Amino acid sequence: MFSDEEFERYLKELDDPDLSEFEFFTESTGVKIYRRYNKTSGLYDYKTMGGIDVPAETCFAVYTDLQYRKTWDSYVKELYEFKENDRNGVYWRVAFPFPLSNRDYVFVRETREYDRNGKHIYVCLGRSAEFPSKKEKSGVVRVNDFLQSMIITSDGNGTKAFMHYYDNPRGMIPTWVINWAAKSGIPGFLDKMVIACKSYDNYLASKKR
Repeated sequence: MFSDEEFERYLKELDDPDLSEFEFFTESTGVKIYRRYNKTSGLYDYKTMGGIDVPAETCFAVYTDLQYRKTWDSYVKELYEFKENDRNGVYWRVAFPFPLSNRDYVFVRETREYDRNGKHIYVCLGRSAEFPSKKEKSGVVRVNDFLQSMIITSDGNGTKAFMHYYDNPRGMIPTWVINWAAKSGIPGFLDKMVIACKSYDNYLASKKR
């Protein structure tokens, strides 16, 4: 799905992010967000970096646990993994505010772990992909231009994280609305994720009962 070179490129961004084409966008609770303008779509892709006050292994487990995501992310309508023709995929349907239609994503995702310079590093890469069984649904807009990477390691106490994100939600949404929503949406997601991390042990314990 992803080449060794792609993983290596993102590994480097954790300590030395490439911001040569990016501008500073906003900062929230110690996390800085940079953006780069896409002339074709009129949208931006984002690079986010900073510290999260939870252990790295917990942060990575929560980020990749799709079943748990459905309990803490109110925007998730459907989210599950599937396998087709020896490829693993993810289906994700997201609630958009009225009167906008829901969006859905079909993508591949791969995780790897590395030990570099005395650090244990977690990497998760995802991007849009086509699967014959996942046809577009009536009333739901398919997002077919999407990528998300997350690189996580310990900073000694909590988590040092880097994320690269882009999606084009399509449809009749003014680009300024999409770009405005990103300013609150990305920090908002990170805030919810921190809360979810702190509740993860209780969630795992409840599943064993």
